[in-house]
Amino acid sequence: MTTTDLRVLRRDEWDAWYANLELAFGGVADSPEERALWRDLTEFDRMIAAWEDGGIVGTAGSFPFGLSVPGGAIVPAAGVTAVSVAATHRRRGILRAMMRRQLDDVRAAGEPLAVLVASEPAIYGRFGYGIASRQLYAEIDTARVGLRVPPGTDGVRLRRADPVAALEECEALYAHRVTSRPGMLRRLPGWERLGVLDPAGERDGASPLQCVLAESGGELLGYARYSVKPEWDLSGPRGTVVLRDLEALSPAAYAALWRFLFEIDLTSTVRAKTRPVDDPLLHMVTDPRRCGLRIRDSLHLRPVEVGAALAARTYTAPVDVVLEVEDAFCPWNTGRWRLTGDASGASCVRTDDEADLALTVRELGAAYLGGESLAALAGAGRVRELRPGALAEAASAFSSPVAPWLPHGF
Repeated sequence: MTTTDLRVLRRDEWDAWYANLELAFGGVADSPEERALWRDLTEFDRMIAAWEDGGIVGTAGSFPFGLSVPGGAIVPAAGVTAVSVAATHRRRGILRAMMRRQLDDVRAAGEPLAVLVASEPAIYGRFGYGIASRQLYAEIDTARVGLRVPPGTDGVRLRRADPVAALEECEALYAHRVTSRPGMLRRLPGWERLGVLDPAGERDGASPLQCVLAESGGELLGYARYSVKPEWDLSGPRGTVVLRDLEALSPAAYAALWRFLFEIDLTSTVRAKTRPVDDPLLHMVTDPRRCGLRIRDSLHLRPVEVGAALAARTYTAPVDVVLEVEDAFCPWNTGRWRLTGDASGASCVRTDDEADLALTVRELGAAYLGGESLAALAGAGRVRELRPGALAEAASAFSSPVAPWLPHGF
C-alpha cells in the first residue's frame, strides 16, 4: 500500500501545490496577477502539502490574522485556506490528517481561534467549525428604489481617485474600522492589494475597477470601489454597478457614497455581494422588496483553546455559567469551563462544578462573535440547558449590538 507524506511546503514546490489547488476547484487557472498576489501572500511555514508517489494529492494552509471580537479586542486567528484533496484520493483520511496537523500547529503557535470561508459548508462542522457570521447579497433596482439620507449628506465632498493611488489612505481608514464590528480582519502588509486586484480577463464585461472618496474638511471619511457593467436593450440603458467594497466613518459619508452609486449614469442596478446582514443601507432604501436581498453563510469559526478564546472577548451582560464542552477533534477542550464576565472583561477556567449548559465546540464557535443566538441553537437541539435560566443568561451575554461581518475572503 502507498503511504501519504504530510509536510510543510517548500518555496520551490509552490507552483505544483497551487496547480493542484486550482484543479480541485474546477481546473480553471487563475490569472497571472492573482496567482502572483497569492504567492506573495503565502506564509510557507503555514502551508501543508500531502504527497503520494512523488505527487501532491492534498493542500491546506493558513494565514495569520487578527480577528475583531465583541468588545473590540483583536485576537490572533489562523485564517484557514487552500484546503483541497485530489478527486482520486477521496476517503483515505487525507483531509482529516491535514486538519489534525493544522490545528495542532495553530495551538502550538498560540492562536486561540481558527476561521475559514467554506466552499462547501457541510465539510467543516465535523472539525468543530460553526457558522459565526453571515453576509448579505443585494441586487437593487435603482430605477425604483430611492434613498432617505441623513442630515449632513450634502456636505460630504466626493472625489474620484485611482484605486491603486488611493490604496494607502483607504487601507488606513479600513484599519480604523476593524474594531467597530466583530468578524473583521486585521491584515498584515500586502493584503491591501487584494482590494484592488483587477485582472482584465475576470471583469465579465465590466469596466476596470473605479474608486470614489468621501471627504469633509480635507479628511477622508469613506471610500467605495466598484466597476460598471454597461448593458442596453430596446428600452434604453440598464447597466449594473458592481460594488467591490465600501467603508465609511460617518452616516453622512456612508449615505453620500451609496447615493453616488445609485445615481451613476446609464445604470439601473447596484449589485453588492458582501455586506453585513444589518447594513445601515437597509434603513435608507425606500423599498427593501426591490433590493433582491439574500443571506448566506460567511465566516466559520472554531475555538482552538476554549479558555483563551472565551476570555478574549467581552459580554454585553453579566454572565457566570459553567459550560460542559465536547470537542472530539481537539480533546484538550473537552470538559467543564466556568465563564464569568461582563462588558469590562472575562475569565474562563476549568472547573469541577456542575454544568449549566452543555454544547459542542461547534456551537461555541457559532455563538462566539455574537451573531448566532445560543437560544436559537438550543431550539435546534444543539445546546442543552442544565440549570433553569442559564440559557437566557448566556444568550444575552454572548450577543453583539452589531452583527459580525467578514469583509472579504482569503
